Amino acid sequence: MSSPVKLYVYDLSRGMARQLSRQLTGRQIDGIWHTSVVVFGKEIFYGQGIDITTPGGSHHGQPLTIVDMGETSLDEETFNEYLEEMRQHYTADKVLSLSKPFTINDIDVTLLAEFNCNSFSDDCIGFLTGQSIPSYIKDLPTDFLSTPFGAALRPTIDAMYRRPTPGPIPTPASAAAASPDPQLASAILQAVAAQAQGNGTAQAGSKATESLASPIHIVTNPASFNGFLKTHKASVALFTSKTCPPCRVIEPVFERLAEEKGIQDGKDGAAFAKIDIDVGMGNALASQWNVRATPTFMFFLNGQKLDELKGANANELRSQVDLLLFQAYPPHPHTSLSMPAVQALSTNAIIFSQVPAIDTVLAKLSSFIDEQPTWPDSSKQSKATVKTVLSSTVQPYLKSRFQPPNPAPNPLPSASPTVLAAWTETSAILVSVLPVESLFPLVDMWRLAFLDPAVGTWTSNLKTASSAVDPVSVFLPKAIGTQDTASKGARNYTLTVLRLLCNAFSSTALAQTLLRNDGSRGQISSLLIPTLLHSDPLVRTAASSLAFNVAAVLQKQRIDSVRSGKGIKADSEDYLADWEVEITSAIIEAIDREKENEEVVHRLTAALAFYVRLSPQYESQLQPLLEVLQSRQLLKSKLAKGDGWNSDGGITKKDIRKLVEEVAGKLCA
Repeated sequence: MSSPVKLYVYDLSRGMARQLSRQLTGRQIDGIWHTSVVVFGKEIFYGQGIDITTPGGSHHGQPLTIVDMGETSLDEETFNEYLEEMRQHYTADKVLSLSKPFTINDIDVTLLAEFNCNSFSDDCIGFLTGQSIPSYIKDLPTDFLSTPFGAALRPTIDAMYRRPTPGPIPTPASAAAASPDPQLASAILQAVAAQAQGNGTAQAGSKATESLASPIHIVTNPASFNGFLKTHKASVALFTSKTCPPCRVIEPVFERLAEEKGIQDGKDGAAFAKIDIDVGMGNALASQWNVRATPTFMFFLNGQKLDELKGANANELRSQVDLLLFQAYPPHPHTSLSMPAVQALSTNAIIFSQVPAIDTVLAKLSSFIDEQPTWPDSSKQSKATVKTVLSSTVQPYLKSRFQPPNPAPNPLPSASPTVLAAWTETSAILVSVLPVESLFPLVDMWRLAFLDPAVGTWTSNLKTASSAVDPVSVFLPKAIGTQDTASKGARNYTLTVLRLLCNAFSSTALAQTLLRNDGSRGQISSLLIPTLLHSDPLVRTAASSLAFNVAAVLQKQRIDSVRSGKGIKADSEDYLADWEVEITSAIIEAIDREKENEEVVHRLTAALAFYVRLSPQYESQLQPLLEVLQSRQLLKSKLAKGDGWNSDGGITKKDIRKLVEEVAGKLCA
């Protein structure tokens, strides 16, 4: 008689992964999954050892999802014998003794060297039905605990993982997922802000969180192994035995390779599996793959066996793993190019730091407010209230920060959230009431404020955490809407908003938030593309500066990925692919039209280099685009008088000529 088998799936993040992961990590992580197997009227899961309870009766509450895994023809006694054998290996003390601390990006991380709660479920399902658990559960990124997002989730996950003694009945997971914990969201945002300021430190992982993401998969049956091979591009399998002395010698090397070369911290890597031929159906699996001695290593690419290594040869094992990774993840073609002019470019943002006479700017804005003939009755603030906020809240902050007394205080005062919230609300009212010609003094004050790192961090957190109005979203729509207006006032407003955005991109946290947010990214391109072709040279200079700043953010991330060993993943910027093509096309057109201003060409060429160099979309999209637009010939036309340049000899500055030649000859070839 067959018995039904169910997989209970829990989201230990209570919905926060789905809600915030894209904004905070650049990847969509729908949940931090914990699973258990339900069969024979019992729920079995691995956490602090193997636990058994009534279905839905664990400290995790009710599952978020129940997956039907089919039926098993095995009887309960046979399954109980299997579990008893597994208890010798899936133990809480073994979890602790096998976890190995190390550091990733200055964050202390402790990854489990062997056992994983979901690999246990996968093993049980494989034993019972011959199936595997869903790939979206097994493919949980092993590096998520090393991010600020994972660091903030870690204490909550750990608390949920341990059975309270005593404690209340837990909230069902589905309810929690539907109503994410606002305190948890706040903690995550604080962790992200802390790391953005360079002082974020993640706490060490506990046994609970360690069991969620591990560099080595434990496999005890053929079904689990087949699933392991199908779900990983590059795989390394170790067939071992606890009675094998050479195995004990080589296993520490294998574990270290799993830490170094595994899929963690966002790096391209291999998946590592360990099969003990004395555990479960390990012997049958060894026979299936003709393993006649231990240790035996096998190397797989896209599920197909490439090679095999017998014996405890550490050097050969390392070489085989490196060869596998090279075949699975060929390096980006630009990593082998020597580009001294491009490499010499700074990735620091171009900023507009001129400090105006703050009293004069405020007086000008106040006069515009006084001249406004009507004031909406529906406005949340009267004229008098608006002017009071500006004079009593904004003006003192700006003067203390940007016109400090001599000697200046150290450190300089930063804007408080109270000041910024009041100023943003007042700014939104002014943008809705005043004509565009009267707004540039207000924007210029914000342009100055964005040189204060606290303003960028606050704006980034606000855009991520809620739908509340932020200063960037206050000014951008009106700047976009004035592009068809030829007045001097509209030009001044557009110019000042562009300079504000340049300063905003000096904040790493805010720059990344703006690029990851589809709405903000779309608004930036809606302003940037037409202003790159603007008739006013100052507007074009500001637009080319913004194009460079945006590109510099992407370039810095790519360089960091290469230097850290992560490599350039083909899908790492999928959400930016179409947008990058659109911006790159606009930059090439702007270079084509610019025939006199060397500084604009300099910034545009540097921006083009940063968009193209190390781009994951280079071979698939950007390289064909560069050929179609004849970018190489276009750039070279700037080096001599003719259709591309108006003055004799072309561009005169040596550093700009060298950059143009290098980008044309190596990136646009």
